[in-house]
Amino acid sequence: MKVNWWLWNLILCCCAFVKSTTSNNYDDTDVVVLTVATNQTDGFKRFIRSTVVYGFKNNVKVLGMGTPWLGGDMAHPGGGYKINLLKKALEEFKDDTNKIVLFTDSYDVIFLAPLSEIVRKFKSSNARMIFSAEKYCWPDKSLAIQYPNNDFGGEPYLNSGGFIGYASDVYEIITSSKISHTDDDQLFFTKIYLNSKLREKHQIKLDHNSNIFQNLHGAIADVELRFKGNDSYLHNTLYNTIPLIVHGNGLSKQILNSLGNYLANAWTPDNGCLNCDDEITELATDRPDIYPPILMAIFVTQPTPFLKEFFYKINHQNYPKSKIHIFIYNSELYHEKFINQWMKEHGNKYISTKMISPKDDIDSVSARNLALNHCLLKGCSGYFSIDSVAHLDNKYTLKLLVEQQRGIVAPLLVRPSAAWSNFWGAVADNGYYARSSDYMDIIENKRRGLWNVPYINNCYLINSTIISNPKTRPLYAAEDEMDPDIAFCMTNRQRDIFMYVSNRLHFGHLVNPDHFMIQLTNPDLYEIFTNKYDWEKRYIHENYYDSLRTDNTPLQPCPDVYWFPIVTKQFTKEFIEIMEAFGKWSDGTNQDNRLQGGYENVPTRDIHMNQVNYEAHWLYFLNEYVRPLQERVFIGYYHDPVKSIMNFVVRYKPDEQPSLRPHHDSSTYTINIALNRVGVDYEGGGCHFLRYNCSVVDTKPGWMLMHPGRLTHYHEGLRVTKGTRYIMISFIDP
Repeated sequence: MKVNWWLWNLILCCCAFVKSTTSNNYDDTDVVVLTVATNQTDGFKRFIRSTVVYGFKNNVKVLGMGTPWLGGDMAHPGGGYKINLLKKALEEFKDDTNKIVLFTDSYDVIFLAPLSEIVRKFKSSNARMIFSAEKYCWPDKSLAIQYPNNDFGGEPYLNSGGFIGYASDVYEIITSSKISHTDDDQLFFTKIYLNSKLREKHQIKLDHNSNIFQNLHGAIADVELRFKGNDSYLHNTLYNTIPLIVHGNGLSKQILNSLGNYLANAWTPDNGCLNCDDEITELATDRPDIYPPILMAIFVTQPTPFLKEFFYKINHQNYPKSKIHIFIYNSELYHEKFINQWMKEHGNKYISTKMISPKDDIDSVSARNLALNHCLLKGCSGYFSIDSVAHLDNKYTLKLLVEQQRGIVAPLLVRPSAAWSNFWGAVADNGYYARSSDYMDIIENKRRGLWNVPYINNCYLINSTIISNPKTRPLYAAEDEMDPDIAFCMTNRQRDIFMYVSNRLHFGHLVNPDHFMIQLTNPDLYEIFTNKYDWEKRYIHENYYDSLRTDNTPLQPCPDVYWFPIVTKQFTKEFIEIMEAFGKWSDGTNQDNRLQGGYENVPTRDIHMNQVNYEAHWLYFLNEYVRPLQERVFIGYYHDPVKSIMNFVVRYKPDEQPSLRPHHDSSTYTINIALNRVGVDYEGGGCHFLRYNCSVVDTKPGWMLMHPGRLTHYHEGLRVTKGTRYIMISFIDP
């Protein structure tokens, strides 16, 4: 009979494929994942989440949950309690030579792959038991010389934070000797591995090249976070391996937290934040009665620009005031009058209020501790701490943070056009700022999500359960000379309490108080350099940018005389107050010592910008806001930056200087901004252009006239018959 060799080969290949596939399969019931945890910490929740992501939560058995930790101080050698818990848990499997036991720590561990992949890697090693490996021999360094030679290199020393093996082998080695609860588990397993008889009998190996376990301490430079398609993974570049479990052992916990923002499908380039909605709740807008009560603790610890806007945004948070207790700490006399007035106008809208004033002479740390106590006294569910530099532009900020359901969570707040924010992505060895690789992407919102970070400040929400627990209650004083925010975050890190910052949406921004000069009249008006964003919001007319649109036809009350809205009424009010507070108006004669040469051809009663320390600010204003309007209407003329020597506020009064004689300006073009109201603050006044026999008399506060200076626009200031008229004049590009 002729053999069909082609058919036989096909059958043999199929059989080989089936055999190979079967050998790589495993029964879920033959694998148990063991860990030890006594509390459901943030790290434990992250650990469990990773088992859910990779589909083996049902294989996990948690030992010790809800019971006291008996293994000694976690910051020092100890942990024998874990082994004694393991002994009890493995008794039922002590004779099972097929069941696989995977043990890891939980608070500082994340799974990075399905259980099937971990088991496959284990089985391919031909070991009965594999321990994770690291660079350091501890707690007894002298044992390093007893380690067997490793001809293949890699991490040389055992780490007890992760191992995998067959149940019978694991049980036999952990019961090979007794260990007290407070003895060191690392030392226990190290001695087992160094025992050549036990090592050979149970075929114990170390995961030298991080094929399964990646310990981060001492290996941070060896690993990279990478993305492939829609997956994030960890790559060990030193050994060119893809670890399946990562352990933030020793001093690497903050690095693990940073990596944990991405790993185990926490964040991916395509889908963004995938863990943001974990445990989230939704507060129905039509059920204010079910909103949790919040203590809003407001801290004014330094002179702060744009404080009125800060409190306006506080008052307009879309959260039931019947559920908000207000606590205000103010150490600044400069702000006392305004804050007292705010409390008088708005305090009765809230469920309760408490204020600490400058006269109480209480320091910031004590005030923050008092606020925590006040939160518990009022039975609040959340403690919302906010400093006066934190502006909540999003009126839903508080509601969104409450819905996020994290122990500590902050909204991302950034100084506009700067890299300064209310969080740090990393911490240096000295405990202060270090820039993480993703910091700029986060503050620029190139990556949006919920980020576990080592430092937050200025604005955050704390769940009251953290405050009520003496072991987790926030501390604002830790070491001498340490700022409260540094102490707060350092103690949270030491306690493994996660601090999150969210940039899922835009929440607001920070103001910069560093150069706020309260000795000036209306110092906010001087903040055009330091806090331009807020300055513009308060002082630039709401319709200013409409004038720059090409489809907008500028008003032209007289030939080549353009009329633009440019500043707000608040600007004009504060500007006049600055001039009158200064009070040194010129006498209106031709002799003027303020000018080079000491002579003014067409004198007015005025105050120059350099007299009130506003010259640089005004020149910046001209270049930023006036020049674009000039280029819009006087086509073809470009001069950047603009120049102007004469910038001054003129005051007209019937009994002082009621008008100004006809003249040309020594400028390429002139601007004239009305600072107060015709018909209310004064009567008469205006500007008459003689060549065109055209007058502008119905001027509006904050609106600017712009016209050519020399040659064409011969003009005069019309008589003021009653009251006082103020205008701001600049001769641009003389």
